[in-house]
Amino acid sequence: MKHKILIAGMFVASLFSSCSDDYLDAPAQSTLDESVIFSSPGLAEGAIDGIKVPFAETNSYRGRFLPFYGLNTDTEWYNSSQTVSDASDLCTYDAKPNNSQMNTTNNAWAMMYSGIERANVCIRGLRTYGNPTPGSQLGYLLGEALTLRAIYYADLLKTWGDVPARFEPVSNATLYIEKSSRDIVYKQIIADLGEAATLVPWPGETAATSNVERINKAFVKGFRARLAMAASGFQQYPDGIRRSTDPELSVGNMYALALAESRSVIASGSAHLEPSFETFWKKYNQEYITAGGESLWELPFADGRGRMLFTFAVRHTTNDQFHANGANRGGTAGPLPTVFYDYDQADTRRDVTCVPYKYGTAVNNVAKQELGALNTWYFGKYRYEWMTRFVTSTNDDGVNKIYMRYAEVLLIAAEAANELEGPSAAAPYLKEIRRRAFPAAVQAVKVENYVNALTSKESMLNALVEENKFEFTGEMERKQALIRWNLLKAKLDEAKVNMKNLADRTGRYADVPAALYYKYKADNVSLDIYGLNRGETTSPGTDYTQFAWTWTGAATDTKINTLYKPGVNPDNRQFWPIWQVFIDGSNGKLTNDYSY
Repeated sequence: MKHKILIAGMFVASLFSSCSDDYLDAPAQSTLDESVIFSSPGLAEGAIDGIKVPFAETNSYRGRFLPFYGLNTDTEWYNSSQTVSDASDLCTYDAKPNNSQMNTTNNAWAMMYSGIERANVCIRGLRTYGNPTPGSQLGYLLGEALTLRAIYYADLLKTWGDVPARFEPVSNATLYIEKSSRDIVYKQIIADLGEAATLVPWPGETAATSNVERINKAFVKGFRARLAMAASGFQQYPDGIRRSTDPELSVGNMYALALAESRSVIASGSAHLEPSFETFWKKYNQEYITAGGESLWELPFADGRGRMLFTFAVRHTTNDQFHANGANRGGTAGPLPTVFYDYDQADTRRDVTCVPYKYGTAVNNVAKQELGALNTWYFGKYRYEWMTRFVTSTNDDGVNKIYMRYAEVLLIAAEAANELEGPSAAAPYLKEIRRRAFPAAVQAVKVENYVNALTSKESMLNALVEENKFEFTGEMERKQALIRWNLLKAKLDEAKVNMKNLADRTGRYADVPAALYYKYKADNVSLDIYGLNRGETTSPGTDYTQFAWTWTGAATDTKINTLYKPGVNPDNRQFWPIWQVFIDGSNGKLTNDYSY
């Protein structure tokens, strides 16, 4: 049964509500009770649960941040990128400070800082009254609070760059503050996660770490490794795209930290890849949350909150035999049409990740699969048809967001080892990823020979950039990775060329068939499709129906060119602007950079 977030019975002053100076100077009710709340494990746990509440607020992660952040890349795009709307602007690198989807006082920026404020109160209370030591319940709760605060900050940094740094509860003196260098924030949260790792147990060691909706040591260490790579990577600063100039965040220091933390997780044996890529994603949709497998931590949503399938699933046109979530659910975004053809045909991740059909209008509550167009694919990692719970909420599906999984730990270890120790040190981690992806019969060629041929740092890094694409398409992690590799615009431009070549069947895509053939399987719901693989150009039989496999709808060039908005340089738009409502309410302390 999914863990339900409990709203703590503790008042936390809202960062963005209007309140008088006298009110802020007066002791809040929560302050009067902190000695009781944070010395009692049961009450303190309720307060920690309160840190998670902003994740699920209507305009926070649930309905604004997760549906839009991370699109568009060389693997994923908003399926309506060609439309003129504030929603498409968020994805096509043309967001404005007054964007109507975002410019509200209860949006993701505000909710992230609300979560940070709740965490700051909990951290202060536990340190002051809880004696939080390793192995104690209060120690675990401090580790959880530090990690949750780091999650909010990590998402602020990747979305907005430099942001205000608040590591103490708000007071009258700190109600309005300027942005801080992201380097300061990165160093603080990396240090916080180092402390948290000493306080929280490995997955499954205690009741608290028995499921992936609570923080565990494998996640803390893996997340710390991710942040080390991001902090030392390329990114847009107000003075240009560069790496940090802070010696503590150098590639040498941060890659060594990332390698040590990822190797610690690997050596612990506390997490592992599922034997089958498809099995992992089926278990995710079935809401399997037992810790100790591949998922390290998931952003927890109750059954009536969250929109992962609502937004990203294979499209369902109407309510049908698989859900009652409403009309046209799923399919807001999908893989670029080239991605399917970039996979090796033997790669088992391909057909899980890239789906060329939707479910049509239900007749007698039964919908059938229907082929779409070459330029409209769906993420197969999210499927109502794989769920065991029947969704009846009209606005939410309740399926968690996977925040990090073990595959990323392996690929971080490979990248850091390649940089510090060379490709032979990276090879075992890449082989483990590919061994899961390919059937045993082809592993000698697709795993051993392929990886063994990567004998230079450059060739190994290039292979890892590609492997990240094949492993994580549809999880919206690609954008930050491309930024830190300094490949964002280069890969987007490459993707535009590739899509045009696919549409015209030239270059690398000359052998992609121009027609598909289909029939329904025995269940009279599922399609048996021939012609998706390169070179499949002959009709498989008279019982199949031919279907033109072409680019339809928006003009080809128009659709392709709005991967990022014409006239915009995505390298100069790596971050969203701070929304105008927060600029206006900052008492002159906040301004936008990056020519916004």
